[in-house]
Amino acid sequence: MKPAKWALMITAAFAVLGACSTADEVDKDAPSATMQSLNIIQNGEVVGYVKATENGDVMDVEYYVDSNGRGPKHTERLVIDAQGVPIEWTIAGTSLMGADITEDFELKDGVATWNSQADSGAVSLDAPALYAVNDGSPWANYIYAKALLADADHSMPVIPSGQLRLEQIEGVTLGGADTSIDLDIYLLSGIDMSPGLIALDKDGAFFAEFSESSAIIQDGHEDLATPLMELARTLKVDRAEKLAKQLRHTYDAAFAISNVRILAPNAGALSDPSTVIVRGTQIETVEAYAAGDALADGMTVFDGQGGTLMPGMYDMHSHASLDSGLYYIAAGVTSTRDMGNNNDFLADLMTKLDAGTIVGPRITPAGFIEGRSPFSARYGIIASTEQEALDAVEWYAARDYPFIKIYNSMNPAWVPAMAARTHEKGMRIIGHVPAFTNADNMIKAGYDEITHINQLMLGWLLAPDEDTRTPLRLTGMARGAELDLDSEKVRTTISLMKENNVGIDPTSVILERLMLSRAGATAPGDMDYLDHMPIGYQRYRKRTFVTLEDDAADRAYVEGFRKTLETLKLLYDAGVRILPGTDDGTGFTVHRELELYHEAGIPVPAVLAIGTQGPAEYLGYGASLGTIEAGKLADFVLLSGDPLVDLKAIKSPRMVVKNGDVYFPEEIYEALAIQPFASAPPMIQNE
Repeated sequence: MKPAKWALMITAAFAVLGACSTADEVDKDAPSATMQSLNIIQNGEVVGYVKATENGDVMDVEYYVDSNGRGPKHTERLVIDAQGVPIEWTIAGTSLMGADITEDFELKDGVATWNSQADSGAVSLDAPALYAVNDGSPWANYIYAKALLADADHSMPVIPSGQLRLEQIEGVTLGGADTSIDLDIYLLSGIDMSPGLIALDKDGAFFAEFSESSAIIQDGHEDLATPLMELARTLKVDRAEKLAKQLRHTYDAAFAISNVRILAPNAGALSDPSTVIVRGTQIETVEAYAAGDALADGMTVFDGQGGTLMPGMYDMHSHASLDSGLYYIAAGVTSTRDMGNNNDFLADLMTKLDAGTIVGPRITPAGFIEGRSPFSARYGIIASTEQEALDAVEWYAARDYPFIKIYNSMNPAWVPAMAARTHEKGMRIIGHVPAFTNADNMIKAGYDEITHINQLMLGWLLAPDEDTRTPLRLTGMARGAELDLDSEKVRTTISLMKENNVGIDPTSVILERLMLSRAGATAPGDMDYLDHMPIGYQRYRKRTFVTLEDDAADRAYVEGFRKTLETLKLLYDAGVRILPGTDDGTGFTVHRELELYHEAGIPVPAVLAIGTQGPAEYLGYGASLGTIEAGKLADFVLLSGDPLVDLKAIKSPRMVVKNGDVYFPEEIYEALAIQPFASAPPMIQNE
């Protein structure tokens, strides 16, 4: 790898590699014991910590995250050998949403054995190897870095599979003249979707792990988090720009894609065989196809081989990152709505996308406003008073945000004034249902859209004084197993939504993932792509997020999720607008979100319209996007099969076009160390 090749996004989602207490603690008062303490910074605020005590070859680590009412909390014990390679590793505690976790690893007499949420096993080793901890803390990456530094080629095999690599990026000096700190920066990569950046001080101590949006940094040096995040941004942008040049294909002259059948989403039908000619950013013509037809000399022609050309898909609930753009494009998702971010970062990202220096879907931003509480999410703007909330609306309006998004800790009493101000500015107000109220009240206060189907349903399931700023907003959904969907409270809410033209961004796929994922098993939504992914991501996905006390609790979550799909069908039948969002960033979950709509009973043609033309029209882009017609932007996806017959066809795009730029998912996935799902179409150059 070359310097500045990659950087890791460490967010609370990465910190989810979490775990709680170990057996015998290190004697902190022993003469040889050393202690390190690091704070976790998000949006300029401390949301957790990592504390480690080292005594010779034994380490005890305490890991704690409390952000957005959730976070891993655990302790772990490690024993390392003379080369710094872990030979014992035990973890116990709770993960992101409070589920109990235990994990252990031992290397003895050349045999490594392990037991984790994802898997268990044993393997004989004939060379040193590092165990890829499944529910660890950021301290794990420091352990890996130190072991790899001591290795001759800075690369080691991983248990259960894979290869970790460490590369020195560059040295930096941070701070003022009197308080400067020299740091060595390293890139750790090989087994996950996003390699990471780690900083060691000149004594080799763990100084920081950082990304463009967050940092884990030594206690007392929080002021250096911002410079490190800026460095991560520089490094990651450099890589993104190099990949853009490598993976984007542009054509000075017109190009064509022939022998395709075009999906008309709202009609739910495919055209006769056609040829689509693109010039610049737009579709120039759509013509009938006949074998042997001559096209203009010098024109590049892609043979669609009878496949389907469908409009680009939408994710109406994303949180954009520099990593997510390529994943979205490879999945055929050409447009997203960002539902909360670091505002400066998002503005810069959108500028780069518009300039074409990096690759990703077009982004429509929603301005995130949260209320101040111990449970606040650290995105966007956090308001402590009603006036601050109104000022935040003004701030976003001045920057042409079309949406305001409200979050869990917002004071419900402030929402009517916020909604009125939002509507005065020509914007829509959307979001979570704040704690201690319900969807009915927020609709009456002026909401245009409810975010997450569980946020809608919790008003039917919880008592008014129950606090949804906590993981209860997930765990409470198990009560849905007993919900009567023909009850007056359900019918009242749906009627209010219909009468007030209030839409729903269900993010059913994330609810399925959180409620139905089970340790050691591949979740239903991950079945069709997971074995193509890096081993670290594969193992991470095989976990239980919720606490399952017994079989009855398990059944309650399964039945509760089934009720969410039945609710989704009720909303569809009532004519409520459904906006397909995922709360994820890979694009794979967009496919699953649409698949869940069909499993709920929504007809496939309607599902495809919900995923393509519907959002384009809702966002005001219907004149240029959402259908494949002459004069519109060239924004479409080539599939081998017919998604009207088999919806799974959307999961294997062969070619994606956004604003006339051509991408081949096969190339993108290879660049991201993912096994491709489909080959690029044949291409000919007319002489």
